Amino acid sequence: MQPTPAHVPRTAAHDREIESLAEFDEVVARGTLARFRVQAVDLTDRTDVLCSVDTSGAVFLGCPMDERAAGAVRAAGALVFPPVPDLPFDPYRGFVYTPDELFDQLADGYEATPDARSYAWFQETKADGDIFASMLRSVHDDAVSDALDELLAGAPVVGVMGGHAMARGTQEFAGAARLGRELARAGLTVATGGGPGAMEAANLGAYAAPHDDAMLTEALRLLAKTPGFTPSVTAWARAAFEVRDRWPGGGPSVGIPTWFYGHEPPNAFAAHIAKYFSNATREDGLLARCTAGVVFLPGAAGTVQEIFDNATPNYYASRGEPLPMVLVDRAHWTERLPAWPLLRALAQERSMADRIALVDRIEEAPAALKRLGG
Repeated sequence: MQPTPAHVPRTAAHDREIESLAEFDEVVARGTLARFRVQAVDLTDRTDVLCSVDTSGAVFLGCPMDERAAGAVRAAGALVFPPVPDLPFDPYRGFVYTPDELFDQLADGYEATPDARSYAWFQETKADGDIFASMLRSVHDDAVSDALDELLAGAPVVGVMGGHAMARGTQEFAGAARLGRELARAGLTVATGGGPGAMEAANLGAYAAPHDDAMLTEALRLLAKTPGFTPSVTAWARAAFEVRDRWPGGGPSVGIPTWFYGHEPPNAFAAHIAKYFSNATREDGLLARCTAGVVFLPGAAGTVQEIFDNATPNYYASRGEPLPMVLVDRAHWTERLPAWPLLRALAQERSMADRIALVDRIEEAPAALKRLGG
């Protein structure tokens, strides 16, 4: 089972981070906030505490507080980064997103959701050269990375990569879902790019892991009525939430999408969503966290990029021992997009040579991953 933020091992630096009001009260009860970092905690009802407790060297990131409290902590030597008004996202957030958070107000249409509004803000600001907007994006992405590190500390993570074009209702989508379910049932944390297609299927499979097999069959049938996110993201997302409402208590998994590809919405089956503005940060972070290896399902340019983004540190052993890479669908990776011959050529006489495999069918992927040491 994937660890939750309250139970992961924490480094000394993380031990000085406060990310909830309950955690704030617990720390204050010990007598000091000196040198702590407080992230996105509403402190408007803690004015008296902030005016009396030691806050020297503390940093408050996006914490609403009374002006009297803000003045007191600044006078004591703390740094205060106030909330930024009128943003559709919190740049200082302490946790990764949830589907309910990103799809809030879906009843009014996808355009009303925080996810869609954050993409619209990104589109408006990404080309205007405003250093303030650029800084906000960078702070947000660093905060998400920090939250993701805390979430996944100690978890064996297996990546499932594949194209967004894989439609619900196809055999390929069902196969990817069964793969995600089998990996989750084996005790692995499934991580995907967090979008539609193969990514949604793998997250769906992990969600289905605690339920009986009939649940996944029925869920696939219901989702097939809305095959893709075009022409309506709203209808596509609502279908996923209907499945979640019918079968609550699904298994956890991780989605790591990006607003860079904002036309692709995140899927609602990943319990934890680490969404980034920077696609480069997102891609490297996703693959670097796949400590149990990566399965590559058929895809196009994005999946090809991910194969070689993953192969490069394996080639140089820059992250330590090379990790397993399993490519699925021989015809796809040797004929349509012949990434496998190049990958195999790169691996010759390298330690990664024993950590790559090509299989014909998706059902073979878990055994191949295990055989390679994942």
